[in-house]
Amino acid sequence: NHLIVPARDKDISAAFLTNILGVQAGAQWGPFRPVQTSNGVTLDFVDSKDVRTQHYAFLVDDAEFDAGFGKIKAQGVPYFADPHRQQPGEINHHWGGRGVYFEDPNGHLLELITRPYGALP
Repeated sequence: NHLIVPARDKDISAAFLTNILGVQAGAQWGPFRPVQTSNGVTLDFVDSKDVRTQHYAFLVDDAEFDAGFGKIKAQGVPYFADPHRQQPGEINHHWGGRGVYFEDPNGHLLELITRPYGALP
């Protein structure tokens, strides 16, 4: 249903993700800036002095991948084919799909994938 995502600035972080995913941030709700993804899960960004980086993966269709990846490249966001960042400037093709890793303004490692892990081609 929802995840709490610590951020140094919840509004900047929410704006970064909404831009990449092509969705809208919700109105502030309590201390949170919510971003609802296309599958109905909400990421509730909250200002925090203690940001421990996490990994968030988003399963998207091909059109959403193309749009998001295009924004990553256009904005000069470094991207990688792997979570260890050893394949810069590349995407992966796991399970017959496409995937890319990149960091948000807090250092959270975000991932766009077009096939779930373990999916049969």
